[in-house]
Amino acid sequence: MCKSYTSKTCSSEILYERAKKVLPAGVSYIIRYFEPYPFYVKEAKNAHLIDVDENEYVDFWIGHLALILGHSPEPVVRAVKEQIEHGTHYGASHELEVLMAEQIIKMVPCAEMVRFTNTGTEAAMYATRLARAFTKKGKIVKFEGGWHGGYDALHVGVKPPFDVPESAGLTEGAIKDTIIAPFNDLEGTIQKVKNEEIAGMIIEPVLGAGGCIPAEKEFLRGLREICNEKNALLIFDEVITGFRLAPGGAQQLYGVIPDLTILGKILGGGFPIGAVVGRREVMERMDALKYERHECCFQGGTFCANPVSLTAGLVTLKILEDGTIINELNRKGRKIREELREIFGKSKFDVQVVGEGSLFHTHFTKNEVRNVRDVFNADRKRLIDYHAFLITRGVFFLPTKTGGLSSAHTNEDLDKLLEEAENYVRKTT
Repeated sequence: MCKSYTSKTCSSEILYERAKKVLPAGVSYIIRYFEPYPFYVKEAKNAHLIDVDENEYVDFWIGHLALILGHSPEPVVRAVKEQIEHGTHYGASHELEVLMAEQIIKMVPCAEMVRFTNTGTEAAMYATRLARAFTKKGKIVKFEGGWHGGYDALHVGVKPPFDVPESAGLTEGAIKDTIIAPFNDLEGTIQKVKNEEIAGMIIEPVLGAGGCIPAEKEFLRGLREICNEKNALLIFDEVITGFRLAPGGAQQLYGVIPDLTILGKILGGGFPIGAVVGRREVMERMDALKYERHECCFQGGTFCANPVSLTAGLVTLKILEDGTIINELNRKGRKIREELREIFGKSKFDVQVVGEGSLFHTHFTKNEVRNVRDVFNADRKRLIDYHAFLITRGVFFLPTKTGGLSSAHTNEDLDKLLEEAENYVRKTT
C-alpha cells in the first residue's frame, strides 16, 4: 500500500505530521489510524468521501456505520438548517424530545419509555446502572467480543487474550462485578452464571468490533430464559443494529425482546446521540419524582436531547419506518456476501464472509466464524492487506472493521467493491 498510497496523499501526510504534535497518536479515536497515516476527508456526499488531495473513495465504513441514508442526505440537511435557525441547544424541555420518544416507542418492540444520552457509551453506562438499581444486584454479564464503548465496567473481554486489560486505568473495583461469558455458547454461559446473582446481561445481537458475528437465535432465546429465571434484565446493545436490520432492530428481526435497549448511531441521523429505552417499570427507576435519591437511578447531561440531533434523527426514523429502505439494503447485503464468497472461492485464500442484513465482514480463515476467538484466529495481517489494497483503489473500509451499506450506495458503488476484490485476488494469487 505504502508507495501507491503515499504518492497520492501528500497533503494528508502533511496534516498527519501536524496532528501528531497536538493529538495523541495524531487521531481523535485510535481505530481511525492506519499505516502509514490516515487520509484526511475534505468532503463527504452520498456514499463517497473526498480527501484533501481530491482522491475519491466509495465509503463502506459510512460514519462508523451510523449513516444509513449516506452522507448529508437532503431531507436531513434541510430539516437541520431549519432547526438551527430556531436554536442549536436549549438546555430546557422541548417538543422534539417528546416526538422522538414517541417515534422510538412506535418502532422498537421493547420500548415503553425513553431517556436520551449523548453517546452509545453513555447509554451503556446508564443501562448498566439502571439494571443494578432495578434488581438491587450488582453483577453484570457481558460477552466475549462485545464492544459497549469506553465505560469501565464493560471495557473488558473485547478481544483476546482476555486476561490483558483493554485499557490502562481500569481498577479492580471497576470491573470486579463484571462477568465475561462466551458468545454463541449457551451452555458455557449457563456455567458462568449458575452460581451468580446477576443484575443483567448486555449483548450486541451482532458483534460489531468483534467481527460482525450474528448471535444465533437459540442463543438469544436462551439468554432471555436465563434472565427470566434469575430475575435479571436482558439488555440489547443495538447501537449498530438499531434501525438497520429491521425498523425495530435486531429484536424485531430475531423475535427476542429484551428488557432494555441502548441505541445510538442511526438514531442521530448523522449527529451525536444515544438513548436508553425499555420497559416502563424499569425505566421509571430514573423518575426522581417517584423515587427517593437512594432508590432513583440518576441519568442526565448538558446536551441530552439536543434539538439538532433529535431533528436529524426524527427525519431519519420516519424515512426508515415502513421498512422499504431497510429491506432493500438487507437484500443488497446478502448479495454482497454471496458474491464476495464466490470471488474468494476462486482464489488461494480460505475466506469466511459473515454478517447480517446490510452488515458484512471478510475473515481469512477456513474455519467457521462464530465468535471473537475465531475472528482473531483468522489471518489478521491478510485482512489488513486486503483493506489497504481497497483503499489504494478508492474503496474505503476502516482496516479490520465491519462494512455496511447505505441507501446512498449505488449499484455502481457495489460493483466497484466487487471489481476491486477480484483485482485483489488476481494480484495476490
